Amino acid sequence: MCKIPADIQNAINRCMVADRHPLRQKLRRLKDRPDERALKELCRHIEKSHQQREQRQANLPLPSYPDELPVSERRAEIATAIKQHQVVIVAGETGSGKTTQLPKICLEIGRGVSGMIGHTQPRRIAARSVATRIAEELNSEVGHTVGYKVRFSDRIRPESYIKLMTDGILLAESQKDRFLNQYDTLIIDEAHERSLNIDFLLGYLKQLLPKRPDLKLIITSATIDTARFAKHFDNAPVIEVSGRTYPVETRYRPLQSDRDGEDDRDILQGIRDAVDELAQEGLGDLLIFLPGEREIREAAESLRKHHPPHTEIVPLYARLSASDQNRIFQPHKGRRIVLATNVAETSLTVPGIRYVIDPGVARLSRYSHRTKVQRLPIEKVSQASANQRAGRCGRIAPGICIRLYSEEDYLLRPAFSEPEIRRSNLAAVILQMKALRLGDIESFPFVESPEPKMISDGYKLLEELGAIDQQKQLTETGRQLARLPIDPKVGRMVLAAHQLGSLAELLVIASALSVQEPRERPHEKQQAADERHKAFSDERSDFLAYLKLWREYHRQADRLTNNKLRRWCRDHFISYLRMREWHDVYVQLKSLVRELGWRLNDSPLLNSKNGDAVEIEADSYAAIHQALLTGLLGNVAFKGDKQEFTGARGIKLHIFPGSTLFKKPPKWIMAAELVETTRMYARSCARIEPEWIEQVAGERCKRTIFEPHWEKRPAAVMAFERLSLYGLIINPRRKIHYGRINPTEAREIFIRGALVEKAFKTDAPFFRHNIELIDEIESLEAKSRRRDLLVDDEVLYQFYDQRLPQEIYDGRRFESWRKKAEKKEPKLLYLNR
Repeated sequence: MCKIPADIQNAINRCMVADRHPLRQKLRRLKDRPDERALKELCRHIEKSHQQREQRQANLPLPSYPDELPVSERRAEIATAIKQHQVVIVAGETGSGKTTQLPKICLEIGRGVSGMIGHTQPRRIAARSVATRIAEELNSEVGHTVGYKVRFSDRIRPESYIKLMTDGILLAESQKDRFLNQYDTLIIDEAHERSLNIDFLLGYLKQLLPKRPDLKLIITSATIDTARFAKHFDNAPVIEVSGRTYPVETRYRPLQSDRDGEDDRDILQGIRDAVDELAQEGLGDLLIFLPGEREIREAAESLRKHHPPHTEIVPLYARLSASDQNRIFQPHKGRRIVLATNVAETSLTVPGIRYVIDPGVARLSRYSHRTKVQRLPIEKVSQASANQRAGRCGRIAPGICIRLYSEEDYLLRPAFSEPEIRRSNLAAVILQMKALRLGDIESFPFVESPEPKMISDGYKLLEELGAIDQQKQLTETGRQLARLPIDPKVGRMVLAAHQLGSLAELLVIASALSVQEPRERPHEKQQAADERHKAFSDERSDFLAYLKLWREYHRQADRLTNNKLRRWCRDHFISYLRMREWHDVYVQLKSLVRELGWRLNDSPLLNSKNGDAVEIEADSYAAIHQALLTGLLGNVAFKGDKQEFTGARGIKLHIFPGSTLFKKPPKWIMAAELVETTRMYARSCARIEPEWIEQVAGERCKRTIFEPHWEKRPAAVMAFERLSLYGLIINPRRKIHYGRINPTEAREIFIRGALVEKAFKTDAPFFRHNIELIDEIESLEAKSRRRDLLVDDEVLYQFYDQRLPQEIYDGRRFESWRKKAEKKEPKLLYLNR
């Protein structure tokens, strides 16, 4: 007889978190079907899990804390809050130490034993650098006690206690492990950034926590809107930790002058004046916030002319290479001026800053539900962002922040920045929610609900991609798209390529579209870069340039050492790191499509191992670009006058100057993306045939039929059709058969045009008889000067209408029916006097 121990449930509760659910399932099966051997196996697994947990407990690191960090002084209070509450919010400015010290506080109170301490960062560079820093403080190497996992780089092992990762990685893990059972604690860092991933994670965890009462959640944020996070998690406690150790003086120097006779200044003049003012305050590095790369280049050029050579001017923005970004961390002599986008607001701490100049604007990504385009307008930053910027100085000594706008302007600004979820297309979020069966987005517990029009747009896009049906249920296409770790539009291209026989090429292009552009074009070397990149260009398509670059890079990789390959990349203005990332995405996609049982087509271009040019045949070009078109239907455009194109929904746009199609634009293009900056630009373009749009769009095309009429030569009722997609006219006027579209009206037009008006080519006896009879009566009318002998056209129409079946609407059908009918009734269609 199999007897289950009474305390076995408690024993399972003391196991590793990841083991508890499968062990409970085995226990349930045992209770239904007792089995001595299965019970022994269950007990053995429980014992093994206990041993693993005890081993982790024994090896638990003993952390120490740097005295100079503000969070160190509050660690007892933070530890108590974590013990007593499932959710704790820790707020503090950058420099308070919350990011590096919180995981150590968790270790000290025994977290990280039953499962890992998961610690998310918004960016890969932060995940890696934070892991390195915590590992150093715990006297360990990265990959042991502390590890990290970012896209395509996994330095974690089962024995690790702390796992740094991007928030995207944690979301991806939730697909395979819905209860996140490998963690006993989660730290969501930089939650104030309110990215799509962060807001989605916070909503997901809100639903998960009641099902995982053992899981602790710590949310860290700058001191921005912490009350909103606390309310979201049922009034969770908030612990505020001070960050800055020195006061910051804020000065307002608006560009617009209130004084009579004094001219307004432009932003460059304002920056120069502010730099001069701060130069009088003593030594110290200076951080200037600017909206984008172009503004950074212009400011750098202006300052270089204005300042002596010993002033070092360093740019900082997301698209910079890693080596250029690292310049800000390297020691230097003299004065340094750092020109940065809002990447320096919270995500990167620029060392040694004593002064900040804030023009008060940023380039913000904003989706337009009207035009369906991701815009990048320059907008005023919120009060919270302005305060973050001011907080960049005052870390090493008293700081000064000069704002190039008035205090009144500052006070009129919104308190907080609008979260990404309220200004983005939500198709990818909805798709993942459907795949994870998280319910409707409308009722999902987001920190702030998205706007209904954005939700509607997300559903609309998924329906266009075939990912959901009209009832908003996931289709088989949608399930396949959810498995691909790329944008749904790019994923749809991959699915189409499988059907069109261009999967090999599309995997390369899709992975390229999923990473940052690998071709570099430094401002001071644009011409040299363009010359080098010509080797990969194709005048028909920027997408083919990706294929040519891919082939050449891998050809070089096969024959060169790693160092020489890096040199080759530098010589050709190619980012080696982005090529590696491109390759990693490709490998992942290739693995996923193989799991689906798909085979890659033979590609002459990709398979060519020598450096000879390989021409892509017309059929291959069509198969590749029709697959791309499935995800880019909203990005097609037609060339009008000069260089301006008209796109879907009436958008006016221009080909981006970096495109190979810029100088010789074709009539029709599609673009990988439409981005609005100073004007609407189409990036990564290709020539397409308008017929492809109809083939790919199918029922989404709008067809307007006009001017139905009888034509003698085809002996059919014809009409004209205007074909459009999202308001863009694909074909303004093409002839079509009208009978299949509107057989009733076509029948009437046939009777009137062919039979009544005698515009029908036939040798039928009735037709000759009727014409002769009408001619005879018309002649008689003329002689007798009477107009009442011949019946009018309407009576003639009634005559034929009463005799012809309803399905007769053209010459071919009429002749077929007539021949059969006249065998039974030869005089059926004869007119009488």
